[in-house]
Amino acid sequence: MADTPTSEHGAGGELPFLTLWYRFLFFDWLFADPGAARNVFERHAALRHNRAMCRHFPTYLRRWSALTLFGFGMGCLFERAHQASLWPAWFFTCACLSMTGMVVMLVAWACLANARVQ
Repeated sequence: MADTPTSEHGAGGELPFLTLWYRFLFFDWLFADPGAARNVFERHAALRHNRAMCRHFPTYLRRWSALTLFGFGMGCLFERAHQASLWPAWFFTCACLSMTGMVVMLVAWACLANARVQ
């Protein structure tokens, strides 16, 4: 019964909202784990798959840069207009965390795009 499409995707074959939101923001579901490969052929296939999927990194970088700009913008707005101290700190912290995520994505993209398959 677990193999039916309705068990994972819902009644209409669509993904649940939280799954869609997760896939919209995070990219790990696109990539295969080479460490879980049982032999060199599966590891090679996983690496080739990951290199092919690295073309999606610019899309995720645009999404995360929008989150970063939103966080910095809201932080500046709350700091200047409302003279609040807790809300700007929260928005600036979220913006810094999303910027750190962008750096991780850039490094992963550079490594995958320039990796040599042997």
